[in-house]
Amino acid sequence: MPDIGSPEFVFWFRQAAPYIHAFGGRTFVVAFGGDLVRDGDFVRLAHDLNILVSLGVNLVLVHGARPQINQRLTEAGLPCKFEQGVRVTERDSMGGVLQAIGQVRFEIEAGLSMGLANSPMANADIRVAGGNFVTAQPVGVRDGVDMQYSGEVRKLDVAAMRDRLEFGETILLSPVGYSPTGEAFNLTLEDVATTAAVALQADKLIFLLDQPGVVDEDGQLLNELTAAEAERYLREEIRVTDDIDFYLPCCIRAVRHGVARAHLISRHLDGGLLTELFTHEGIGTMISREPLETLRRATIDDVGGILALIEPLEEQGVLVKRSRELLEREIERFAVLEHDRKIIGCVALHTFEESDIAELAGLAVHPDYRDGGRGEQLLKHVEREARRLRIKQLFVLTTRTAHWFVERGFAPADVEVLPMKKKTLYNWQRRSKVFLKPL
Repeated sequence: MPDIGSPEFVFWFRQAAPYIHAFGGRTFVVAFGGDLVRDGDFVRLAHDLNILVSLGVNLVLVHGARPQINQRLTEAGLPCKFEQGVRVTERDSMGGVLQAIGQVRFEIEAGLSMGLANSPMANADIRVAGGNFVTAQPVGVRDGVDMQYSGEVRKLDVAAMRDRLEFGETILLSPVGYSPTGEAFNLTLEDVATTAAVALQADKLIFLLDQPGVVDEDGQLLNELTAAEAERYLREEIRVTDDIDFYLPCCIRAVRHGVARAHLISRHLDGGLLTELFTHEGIGTMISREPLETLRRATIDDVGGILALIEPLEEQGVLVKRSRELLEREIERFAVLEHDRKIIGCVALHTFEESDIAELAGLAVHPDYRDGGRGEQLLKHVEREARRLRIKQLFVLTTRTAHWFVERGFAPADVEVLPMKKKTLYNWQRRSKVFLKPL
């Protein structure tokens, strides 16, 4: 994060503002392994969790304890057996498993209870809720191996969890569950976290892992994936690591069952959670059910977003100034391109009575998104809409972007080709150039 007082800090903080507004009252499930606690990194994470709580986020934390369990069993001379990445929990091992989980939970609760003055946890008010929220059942026999006291989530007490969240408490779930007969079962943190996210219909499921996220065959981080793209990635087995193999299917399952977004973030990056949540680019991989970008007809609620997009271009003289009142009257003529609920592009189609020529106007794309062909996407949308209305020609008035339109089939034309209503309003001082494209 940039230094406070620097232009970069101001830019970052302004960029974070939409997310700050959006996250209040939302439910996030954050899952992390016991290695994060073992390595002493939970203190930094606690600082970031405190910020989320202060913004009104409902938090459900799910922790693992694999390295701590391994240590306990090794010290006791008991075997550490795994089947397809899942521990085979024997009866003699269960005592050590529960001790290790209890120790990790204690350390997490201690970290969330810090309140030292002049620290990020000053005046923190994180109340941690625990309880027998998780009902478990045995995994049984897997590929001929009896998993014994290794279990899976059967159900969650969702009503009780919602009560705790509405009361302002942060829920901490451990990887252990209880059966109706009173037996305890060792669970995987990914099963607990995914089931909780789906049951609560959380807005986000977040896994902190050793990798930076999902990478392609060239080792480049993939910032965004749809569920279908993630499934294809797993089938093709492109650089799949153990963490990705465990967590990416959970992300797919979550978004397929109603969770809005799932995230895979490196646990090693200080502030990685905040960077992923409060910047456009993020720092890890975000998985969604559908593509994050949608092109749709604008509504009156989009006026503010459109103004924020076009006002810088109006100040530069690229676009003609439009008042909020005019934009509100003409909003039905606009289409917007939305990326993860943020307007990043807009365009308008103006038709004229008894004329087969129409105007493309107000084409704008946010500077951060101008290299992905989005301007052309907006242009094609207007062309399709114009053809549907039986428009024969499309014209545009521009002072600064002539080459862009020429490269896309527009040709210079005289002001006389404009419809009479537009011709009478032509600004001879601005001297916009006219370009025409037959459809």
